[in-house]
Amino acid sequence: MALVLILQFLTLWPLCHGDVTPAVPPALSLKPSLGAQPAAIVTPGVNVTLRCRAPQPAWRFALFKSGDITPVLYRDVSMELAEFFLEEVTPAQGGSYHCCYRNLGWNLGVWSHPSDTLELLVTDQLPPPSLVALPGPVVAPGANVSLRCAGRLRGMSFALYRADEAAPLQYRDSAEPWADFPLPGARAPGTYSCYYHTPSSPYVLSLRSEPLVIRADHGSGSLDYTQGNLLRLGLAGLVLISLGTLIILDWRSQNHAPGVRP
Repeated sequence: MALVLILQFLTLWPLCHGDVTPAVPPALSLKPSLGAQPAAIVTPGVNVTLRCRAPQPAWRFALFKSGDITPVLYRDVSMELAEFFLEEVTPAQGGSYHCCYRNLGWNLGVWSHPSDTLELLVTDQLPPPSLVALPGPVVAPGANVSLRCAGRLRGMSFALYRADEAAPLQYRDSAEPWADFPLPGARAPGTYSCYYHTPSSPYVLSLRSEPLVIRADHGSGSLDYTQGNLLRLGLAGLVLISLGTLIILDWRSQNHAPGVRP
């Protein structure tokens, strides 16, 4: 029995281990694909199935997790698809996975190239996104603004909230790790926040972003210009009043001078 386990280990050792590229003939070098059901981001306790699909009928499949030198699981099936069941997953089972396959007609120790890495995330809550205003948080008259909610994961659903409103202001699904929410400038001023979540059940939600305040630019330049005009008008009025006072005082002094008849 020990000899069988050793032989099995030796046949699996070249399989996707570390950065070693298996010695695969070019005709057999097509790599498999690896997917997760119901999703690659789940909450603890959910049952997850990792599906390794080969481009041709295979005899044996093996699933690897980064950091492990031996397969997490393997399946002997005579078809293109093998399923690896992870029951009631925990955060410790999260990580980077990949799979390989081999065929009975291949030489001993010859395996396919590894699949692309699948990141399995097991968490109760996703980290908060950031929220920024483009081009900036001060909106000039007649201009519009766009709010960008940016997380760390691609393929999420995003929601934008305005302070004191219970319902989301806008929803966006995005293939990028961010989503843009355009706002008309006239209605933009206010306080906003956002969050993101997985696009399908079981939903995993992020924390809310920090609030972002959008202000309207009331034309400070024109306001300064108006204030300058008012100041100049005030000074001109004082000058006119002073001149008028001087004229009246001069007239009265002339009328009351000796030898001058009224």
